[in-house]
Amino acid sequence: MSDWTPPPDARLRAIPLKGRGTATRWAHRFAAQAREAVADGWEREEDETTARPTQVTPEQARSILSGNQSPDIPFTWSINPYRGCEHGCIYCYARPTHSYLNLSPGLDFETRLVAKVNAAALLRQELQKPSHVCSPINIGSATDPYQPIEREWRITRSVLEVLNSCQHPYTLITKSSGVERDIDLLAQAGARQQAYVMISLTTLDAALCRKLEPRAAAPHRRLQTIQRLSEAGVPVGVNVAPIIPFLNEPEIEALIEAAAQAGAQSIHYTVLRLPWEVKPLFEEWLGHHVPDKAARIMARVRELRGGKDYDADFRWRMKGEGVWAQLISQRVRKAVARHGLERRLPVLDGSAFNPAALRPPSPQLGLF
Repeated sequence: MSDWTPPPDARLRAIPLKGRGTATRWAHRFAAQAREAVADGWEREEDETTARPTQVTPEQARSILSGNQSPDIPFTWSINPYRGCEHGCIYCYARPTHSYLNLSPGLDFETRLVAKVNAAALLRQELQKPSHVCSPINIGSATDPYQPIEREWRITRSVLEVLNSCQHPYTLITKSSGVERDIDLLAQAGARQQAYVMISLTTLDAALCRKLEPRAAAPHRRLQTIQRLSEAGVPVGVNVAPIIPFLNEPEIEALIEAAAQAGAQSIHYTVLRLPWEVKPLFEEWLGHHVPDKAARIMARVRELRGGKDYDADFRWRMKGEGVWAQLISQRVRKAVARHGLERRLPVLDGSAFNPAALRPPSPQLGLF
């Protein structure tokens, strides 16, 4: 069930950490034991010098391409170069995946990361299989491929190099300006109609962004990134997501206008999703940062979910249901039309895919 609720003692309570989405280590839904902190009079506010540092563990992954059969997701294949995400977005629907590593979807998700160091090598192997059907591969469906650790590990860059070398189409989603580093590769693929980049834009309010997405790029930098990608000939769209009632929902029209002015070609959106451990984490965040709006926000979230905190039904898990979902859809649709944007993903060209380009040179060639 996706409406899992932790027992009262299932978390280690903590005050917010500067630069982190949460300081709480919620016990995940598979945990056999739970701990609870006791106020002993020694509490103090954490700062960047005392906050938990980011730890990265290298992993030799067994596979790198994940297949998708969900009818509400517009891609067949996906790649996630990392597990966990340092951006620390409190609303991230991927937080519960850390439970499979026996780690907390709370603080662990944004501080204990896994780097799939053999991603490029595995991708070369998988793309050469006769069974592989060429369809655009999405990069970053469950973890941002350009989170801060990519600067050092460069796994996303190595994946793009493989895809470009065999001319395989791909889409990429990020909220980081780090994507600008790879404009050379993206522009080459974009010119062949084989790449499309989506920038997630949640709010234009820098103060709110700092709380919602503490280590992601500032709003003005994301808009600058959209402009630079567009000027380089890279097809770029904006994902207005997630739309959170009474928090960033009033900004819908302003976000779409800013995206259009920066050079975005299309707009996509989703409403807030609160699966598994995300719900208690998000409710705790509301209590810390916007206590005066917390009850109102959660009440509207339930209206969008047929009275539930979350509903995983494919028909409305991305957009919600009911009157308020229809109103959000109408607002997005009208704003998109007003600025001459698209709502659909561009069609990418897979006809030039050449798996033979991934094979190592034959040793026989050295004889001539």
